[in-house]
Amino acid sequence: MELPQMPELMGLSLLLGLLALVATAAVARGWLRAEEETNGRSAGQKANGCPPDKSLKSKKQKPQQRIRKEKPQQHNFTHRLLAAALKSHSGNITCMDFSSNGKYLATCADDRTVRIWSTKDFLQREHRSMRANVELDHAILVRFSPDCRAFIVWLANGDTLRIFKMMKRDDGGYTFTATPEDFPKKHKAPIVNIGIADTGKFIMTASSDTTILIWNLKGQVLSTINTNHMNNTYAAISPCSRFVASCGFTPDVKVWEVCFGKKGDFQEVVRAFELKGHSAAVHFFAFSNDSRRMASVSKDGTWKLWDTDVEYKKQQDPYLLRTGRFEEASTVPCRLALSPDAQVLALASGSSIHLYNTRRGEKEECFEQVHGECISDLSFDITGRLLASCGDRAVRLFHNTPGYRAVVEEMQALLKRASNESTRQRLQQQLTQAQEALKNLGALKK
Repeated sequence: MELPQMPELMGLSLLLGLLALVATAAVARGWLRAEEETNGRSAGQKANGCPPDKSLKSKKQKPQQRIRKEKPQQHNFTHRLLAAALKSHSGNITCMDFSSNGKYLATCADDRTVRIWSTKDFLQREHRSMRANVELDHAILVRFSPDCRAFIVWLANGDTLRIFKMMKRDDGGYTFTATPEDFPKKHKAPIVNIGIADTGKFIMTASSDTTILIWNLKGQVLSTINTNHMNNTYAAISPCSRFVASCGFTPDVKVWEVCFGKKGDFQEVVRAFELKGHSAAVHFFAFSNDSRRMASVSKDGTWKLWDTDVEYKKQQDPYLLRTGRFEEASTVPCRLALSPDAQVLALASGSSIHLYNTRRGEKEECFEQVHGECISDLSFDITGRLLASCGDRAVRLFHNTPGYRAVVEEMQALLKRASNESTRQRLQQQLTQAQEALKNLGALKK
């Protein structure tokens, strides 16, 4: 048998080698394509925020889960004089008001509700409240009626007043019903405050321009006051219901008398007196419970206490009783609350509260970072034992230790002048009660 020649054998070998290389390349190309598809699918899943599908059996990817919006955390605050915190609102509280009978506290917030709290629960573990819904709007100001059977609110979007009537149910709770029509829109600038006279004869609304309106309870404007402050920062009705006062850009507080006839018919609004003595704009003011004292705080960095029990119709001016320093007022707007007996002055700047003894003008307590937002309202209850503040979703209540100390000082001074035994026993009893309260709060000075 004859062997093939060498050139023919080499050609056959080269042909077989070439076929082997082509087959290998085809297999490799297919493997790489499959690898790229797998990696591309995994990369796409990771880019969409989903884990890679290990089974690769289903081409459909699961839809992304909806990201749940986290609720803002409630601001935490603790202090030895903190009596309670009221926390039922889901929005920031803008205003509060104690009822004249001392039984209730009304609060309004941007969660479209007004809540009515029972004051007898304040020092208990549970704080009950009743809710009134503000339809299609929310309230920024709230005030009780004198008989505590209704309250009024200022609507944030509607820019007007709405009245809610409170009807007691058989189970002891209340239902809240808004009157069919709101008050007509009259103000042309943002509102700064509202109020109802304790006599029930009129309602006051004040806006940030220079306008104060006096209304009757049916929504009719009785009088328009131009304050000439350039702008108003605050206005209020005195507890005695005789006066309306305002402050603003000018360095004074102006007071008017709202006059009614013997039959209860409205007559006129006349200028009564002014508080003059500040050298810069007045941020805020407040009346004592008997309207015989007023306090004011100004951008000049001072607060002042005034005796307003004067015969203003005979041109007698109010007396300046005390001036104190409050430097924070020179840089930021401040709020002020005066205790019912005018013995304690509370000043709020930012989220902090400062308490002063008005007899000596000394600062006695300071509460820092009380709220997560700037303090929006500040008020003593009608007993003067508690101070309430709001500025986020909670109302915080503080024991008024400067008030108890003022009672101790006053009773000790009166005891020295007491002439009969019955008077001495009564004064001693009040002194002992105040000292016991301070002792229980750990605030009795030795």
